[in-house]
Amino acid sequence: MNGVDVARYALRAVIGGTMIAHGVRHGRTLDGTAGWFGSVGFSRPRLQAAASAVVEVGAGAALVAGAATPLAASAVVGTMGVAARSVHLPNGFFVVNEGYEFVLNLGTASVALAALGPGRFSVDRALGLDERLGGPGRAALAAGLGLAAAATQLAVYWRRPQPQPQPEPEVN
Repeated sequence: MNGVDVARYALRAVIGGTMIAHGVRHGRTLDGTAGWFGSVGFSRPRLQAAASAVVEVGAGAALVAGAATPLAASAVVGTMGVAARSVHLPNGFFVVNEGYEFVLNLGTASVALAALGPGRFSVDRALGLDERLGGPGRAALAAGLGLAAAATQLAVYWRRPQPQPQPEPEVN
């Protein structure tokens, strides 16, 4: 096993595990997750919550297994793109302020994993799928499909929430 294989496995485990954890959490608290999606401007919050749980667990499991790696990476890119645009961008870079630092890193790491490929011990390798596209093609597929999916989801289901009017202070 060489250093590139170690990097592939580390990325698969960390990205996939993170996505599974987020998806399970969304699924276990579906009503709360739906309420949150509604509060940030999604028109079908229950659908968004359920889809989020399924996509995150599915993409995470596929990445851990090294199955359909560019497509699974594109699901992560799409999920992070939606999160960035709907929640994190207005808050700046740092995650401590709900910024986009975390989603940028997770999405970028997914594209890097797609470029590297899943490695020797993967479903893709066992099925002979890991070399169908070169690294740049796999990265372009992950980034392009993920961003296109995010843009479509945002265009169909999301509107920036309007600020709530604040009551005028009472003057004595």
